[in-house]
Amino acid sequence: MSVRTLVKSIQDIMRQDSGVDGDAQRISQLCWMFFLKIIDDQDQELELMQACYQSPIPKRFRWRVWAADPEGSTGEALLAFINNDLFPSLKSLRTTGQHANRGRMVRDVFEDANNYMKSGQLMRQVVNKINSIDFNNLTERQHFGDIYEQILNDLQSAGNAGEYYTPRAVTAFMADRIDPKPGETLFDPACGTGGFLTCSLRHMRASYVKRPSDERKMQAALRAVEKKQLPHMLCVTNMLLHGIEDPSFVRHDNTLAKPYIGWEKKDRVDVVLTNPPFGGKEEGGIESNFPKHFRTKETADLFLALIVRLLKPGGRAAVVLPDGSLFGEGVKTRLKEHLMEECNLHTIVRLPNSVFKPYASIGTNLLFFEKGEPTKEVWFYEHRVPEDQKAYSMTKPIKLEHLHPCIDWWGGAARKGRKETDRAWKVTAEEIKSRSYNLDIKNPHTLEDDHGDPEELLVKLSAAEAEAAGLRDQLKAMLAEALLR
Repeated sequence: MSVRTLVKSIQDIMRQDSGVDGDAQRISQLCWMFFLKIIDDQDQELELMQACYQSPIPKRFRWRVWAADPEGSTGEALLAFINNDLFPSLKSLRTTGQHANRGRMVRDVFEDANNYMKSGQLMRQVVNKINSIDFNNLTERQHFGDIYEQILNDLQSAGNAGEYYTPRAVTAFMADRIDPKPGETLFDPACGTGGFLTCSLRHMRASYVKRPSDERKMQAALRAVEKKQLPHMLCVTNMLLHGIEDPSFVRHDNTLAKPYIGWEKKDRVDVVLTNPPFGGKEEGGIESNFPKHFRTKETADLFLALIVRLLKPGGRAAVVLPDGSLFGEGVKTRLKEHLMEECNLHTIVRLPNSVFKPYASIGTNLLFFEKGEPTKEVWFYEHRVPEDQKAYSMTKPIKLEHLHPCIDWWGGAARKGRKETDRAWKVTAEEIKSRSYNLDIKNPHTLEDDHGDPEELLVKLSAAEAEAAGLRDQLKAMLAEALLR
């Protein structure tokens, strides 16, 4: 049975369980079970390779002990063990000793996790299906990693869970343009399911990782934080599937909860790749962690202020922001002024409204900037939906090849040789300043629809209104005459 068929069969079993309600719960249920199997497979490999290695998970809670036997516990006994023993123990797992980070990772994954299944018989069927996957088999793990990406893609239709997922074409494009390298500290302060991390790993492994030392440097320089439990669990599992030995760098926390001035020089990073949550409001008091002139409850604005602070001199970032961040006033104006004074905001790629459907249907933008020199000019590039479709959708999502024209225009790492086209234009910093830092600048090469001369249109409007008034008077007279008969 192929991995894809196997995963589908597991999902079909879960659909029969009355406790699992909808895609988001089904994905969460799948994830904690996959996580325990992956961790246990990895533990067994580490035990063979390292004489002193010991799993941070107590023996009776290891997958190989309670789940591996196909004739093992089932029904009410299995449910009681999972709900009353396994979950409480992993939620309060001790994190001391040589492998404290690994233990902390397991505890964080289970901190707010739940077992939604109510049928112990169906649970045993799912467990037995998962047992057939060998996550120490590189080919099988890579294949499963591809399937896992599709599972994450399903989040787009899973209600509010869609906020955790950025289309992979967008994350791959941004990672390619930022070009992270092994040893550069790479940070995603709102990492969701780990899309930017996985795309960065693929990019570095394809372009720069030639020796085991390169791989170690790359893995040691990764940083990520995710506030919510479900995407945190999905991200940690995603990292394991992508060959990360210690995903404990993915912290279950709120990046914005740390005071702005608390981020010191030692915390600076080389690269930031992120899609901060926008449209939402932070809990009360979070904005007080920031300087007065940056205080707002708009999450995306707070993240932008923090990213500018976190970058090292020469550091670079690619950030997804909504249209409102481009034209907004007040705090948004001060943020854009600060961004352009501290960084070279060299490129803004404007995306159509449909890229993030169905979760969001607002215009979004990809901002690329480098810390250290003020902005002199900003290049804009307008990405358009392919001519053979009206909009992007679940069945016709954005693909990386759709962004190839922008890559061809980009001008290499140095961005030299850029030219204005029907999709690309540049605006000087002085002009942006004169616009009160409004970055919502439309494509000047797009011809507006010709609605005619305003004076002529007013004359026609007056004539039409007079004609309508005359017809109304005639109708009144006819009604009055009919009533008198």
